[in-house]
Amino acid sequence: MSTALVGSLPSPVGDLDAYLRAVHIQPLLSAEEERRLAERYRQHQDLNAAWTLVASHLRFVARIARGYDGYGLSQEDLIQEGNVGLMKAVKRFDPDWGVRLVTYAVYWIRAEIHEFIIRNWRIVKVATTKAQRKLFFNLRNAKKKLAWMNREEVDMVADNLSVDADDVIEMEARLYSRDRSFDGPIDMEPEAPKVPSEYLQDYRFEPETTLSEAEWQAFAHERLNEAMAELDERSRDIINQRWLADEKATLQELSEKYGISRERIRQIESAAIKKLRETVAH
Repeated sequence: MSTALVGSLPSPVGDLDAYLRAVHIQPLLSAEEERRLAERYRQHQDLNAAWTLVASHLRFVARIARGYDGYGLSQEDLIQEGNVGLMKAVKRFDPDWGVRLVTYAVYWIRAEIHEFIIRNWRIVKVATTKAQRKLFFNLRNAKKKLAWMNREEVDMVADNLSVDADDVIEMEARLYSRDRSFDGPIDMEPEAPKVPSEYLQDYRFEPETTLSEAEWQAFAHERLNEAMAELDERSRDIINQRWLADEKATLQELSEKYGISRERIRQIESAAIKKLRETVAH
C-alpha cells in the first residue's frame, strides 16, 4: 500500500479527540460493499478502494487500542501501530475466504500493538519467550476482572494456553510485583517521568465512543452466537453455566448434573472454548 494512501488517512497524533470524531463519521460498509472494494483492490490495485476499506475500519482500531491503556503508552501511538496492522490486513485480505474484513484484521491489529508494547514498555521485557509473551497478554487482560487465581483457575489457564501451571503462577507474580502506580507519589519531582494519570484520558461517555462500543458489542455478540450454535448441546450448556450465567456453576455441580468426573467437565469446557475461538477467528 503506497505512502500516498497512508498520508491521506486521518492521524491520531496532535488532537486525539478530533481524530476519534473523524473516524467515527466514516461510514460502515455492508458485506457486499466490502467484498466489491476488496476485489477491486486485489485484482486492480485500486488504492481508492483500499483507502475506503481502511477508513471504514479505523474506529475498530481505536476500540482495540483502548484495551491497552494500562500499559502506560499513549493512545496516539497505540492507534498508529494498530492502523499499520489494519493496512497490512487490507493488503492480504481475500474476499473469497467468506469472512468479514474486521474478523481477519483483528489479528493483524493486535499483533502490531503487541509488538509495539514489547518494544517500548520496560515491564514487558520480563516476558522474553513466546510462551511468556502469550501468558503476559492473556493474564494482563484477565487481571482486569480477577484477583489472585486459585489452583483450579491456574490449571484452566495453563491448559487453554498449553503452558505449564508453574509458568502461569510465575507470570502472575511478575504482573503483581511490577505494575506501575497510576497516580505516582504525592511529592513527585517536577522533572520526574509522567505517570498514567497525567496523560490517560477517559472517552467512555463520549457519543462517538458509545456508538463504537455498541457496534463492536453487536458484532461480537453475533459472532459468539454463531460459534455457540456449532457446539453440541452438552458443551453449549457447560459454557453457558460456567461463563455466561449470572450465577456460574462449579465443576462439581456440572459433574453431578451429567454424571461424569470434574476433570471430564473441565476437558469438555476447554475443548469447547478452543472451538469457539477457532470459529470466531474464522
